[in-house]
Amino acid sequence: MSETSVVIAGFGGQGVLFAGQLLAYAGMENGRFVTWIPSYGPEMRGGTAHCTVIISDRPIGAPTVTRPDIAIVLNQPSFDKYEPLVKPGGLLVVNSSLVTASSLRDDLELALVPADALAEQFGTRQLLNVAALGAMLAKRPLVALTAVDQALRNHLPASKAHLLAANLTVLEKGYAHCVQLPLAQ
Repeated sequence: MSETSVVIAGFGGQGVLFAGQLLAYAGMENGRFVTWIPSYGPEMRGGTAHCTVIISDRPIGAPTVTRPDIAIVLNQPSFDKYEPLVKPGGLLVVNSSLVTASSLRDDLELALVPADALAEQFGTRQLLNVAALGAMLAKRPLVALTAVDQALRNHLPASKAHLLAANLTVLEKGYAHCVQLPLAQ
């Protein structure tokens, strides 16, 4: 892999920005070049939020992405916006707990993960972002799962420290869910 771009999108409050930070930290702490560009604004009040992460083996020329290699979409509006933008041959990770539409594209891989349901089953619904991140890593190991595990340990805010074990479990369950299931087409 030389350079891979990832867009993570969903409602404000779904942990979109934190999932991007975890991915960026995992890449950076493992010797990769990274960018993390968050989107701030009305999304903090329940609108849509997104961030872009680029992970590369060489310096990154431009941090902007119009056609991501991977999109993680946590809600229907994000699916509607980013599904058409993923590069051919790319990966679309869909939170099937909230997104009911299916992709009509046959030039991308589709990974469905019930992120809300997994998060609730193994902790709290607030961990759905980590379940989706685990699912993405099962299909595109941009960084090792253990690198994200370590990034969680290193960067989980003190106010959320009590959720560390649940985060680690949900990360692994999201990963395992997509390792066991064939890709939907």
